[in-house]
Amino acid sequence: MVTKNQQDGASIASRRGFLKLAGASGLATAANVVTGPALAQASHPDGTPEQIHLTWGEDPTREVIVSWGSLAQAVQPRVRISTHDGHAHVIHAVQRTYTDGLNGETVFTYHARLHELRPHTTYQYEVTADNDSKAAQPFTASFTTAPRGRRKFRFTSYGDLATPNTGWVLSSPQSRFAVQAVERFEPLFHLLNGDLCYANLNPAQQPEVWRDFGNNAQTSAANRPWMPCPGNHEIEFNNGQQGFASYLTRYTLPDNGTHFPGRWYSFRVSSVLFISLDADDVVYQDGAAFVAGPAPLVPAASTANAAIAPGTSFYVRGYSNGEQTRWLERTLRDASHDDDIDWIVVQMHQDALSSSKTGNGSDKGIREAWLPLFDRYGVDLVLCGHDHDYERSHPVRGCNHLAGRNATTGERVDTLQPRPVETSQRANDPIDTTHGTIHLILGGGGTSAPLDVYGTDPGNGLPQAQVFTKPNHPVPGATAGTFVRPVADAVEDAIWSAQRDTGTGYGIAVFDVDPGERGGKASITLSYYHAPGADKTPTAEYELFETVVFEKQCRR
Repeated sequence: MVTKNQQDGASIASRRGFLKLAGASGLATAANVVTGPALAQASHPDGTPEQIHLTWGEDPTREVIVSWGSLAQAVQPRVRISTHDGHAHVIHAVQRTYTDGLNGETVFTYHARLHELRPHTTYQYEVTADNDSKAAQPFTASFTTAPRGRRKFRFTSYGDLATPNTGWVLSSPQSRFAVQAVERFEPLFHLLNGDLCYANLNPAQQPEVWRDFGNNAQTSAANRPWMPCPGNHEIEFNNGQQGFASYLTRYTLPDNGTHFPGRWYSFRVSSVLFISLDADDVVYQDGAAFVAGPAPLVPAASTANAAIAPGTSFYVRGYSNGEQTRWLERTLRDASHDDDIDWIVVQMHQDALSSSKTGNGSDKGIREAWLPLFDRYGVDLVLCGHDHDYERSHPVRGCNHLAGRNATTGERVDTLQPRPVETSQRANDPIDTTHGTIHLILGGGGTSAPLDVYGTDPGNGLPQAQVFTKPNHPVPGATAGTFVRPVADAVEDAIWSAQRDTGTGYGIAVFDVDPGERGGKASITLSYYHAPGADKTPTAEYELFETVVFEKQCRR
């Protein structure tokens, strides 16, 4: 997530970064003086693995993908895995590359699919190549496969991580502590809810930003799967049809059987179905790459790509032509007939329910496309990032019509205001998610941004949310040749908001799943930990903010 003012400032700041270096010729000149992977490839070819991370395969009980990058093309890249019987097997990796459409740098990544593993088993593995400069002591780590059947497990989640390199726009040293926090809680896997590194705010150095992100995340992601979803800042100019070439080159994710592999997927662990979506496909807000101006964005000459004019935006709403939504409905419908699935957890980046005032707020596009499906098929939890804060909703089901107001004129607007479910539960009782879906904003991974301020209606004292109900493409700014993004066009009372962390924007959600016995009670316990003071001084100290128990009857 990045707010309108942050978007404008960050885009201008990132452009200033290369304009200072390159002058009027922009990236074409900047590319000639960048020192980093491009120089390393030319003078010191080295296939040493780095940015090592794991993802689940098609069946998390039996398949794990090991992925990594190297500064130069690797020779015979491979993984050596030690098995339960004391033997070792070598799995050769598949190479996947792309050339950055702005600075012309070629990025090499590798993916090894480890299959026929045993459920709930810990494996040690090594990653190396013939031109690995550390081959005498190759990178070594371990991971544990998912359990089969109704077994307890833990997962963690946050979004908006960025990198610890403060030379990049929207990065912060807190990003390092955020990765370490995942290891502190030792989950089976981690959900990374979009806006991974903000590379598109650093157009002259996109691959380098990704590299910093990958090497930071490796501290945890090499030990347990990190399952991402794309956010608005994964969309990059000239990098694929929807701008996802960098993201898709780096990650191997479960197959969705559509024309858009890697953008959305699902997997199951124990009695929980996890669904990861790309909300860029349905949101009204335009938060992806754009050129603020006043100068055009000029790619390196080697790319042969044309200059990108000020005011240009990479807006991808509707790119799947409904294919993602149809896939989502099929997936949810199939789950409704599966007696082994008790819980459905959805991950996406942008928010349907957020009352952040200085962040983006809520998006009607998600409410229109997906909330009716969440209601119909009983989705339990929706985990998002985008706004850099923590917010938890009441259980919601259905909507109130014409409950919003135009932010400028005050006229009534249909924001499809989510309707909280009234129950007789006491304040600290477990929440029964069969009554409605809980939405969680978990955008406090580690990025550097001002603490989000929450909106309140001065008239009635209720929380207030900004809502996008129509596209907000860049419009001319106050200075000639510059462009900004307009803020959300509507507001509504956030009657659905149950809890907000007003003290800090940084935190991590820890979920402990107890599947229970068939016919009995199942629970998911959320413990949200935040890092007080991290908005001013990065800290490794995470403290418990709240604990909430979600509970329901198991299927028979």
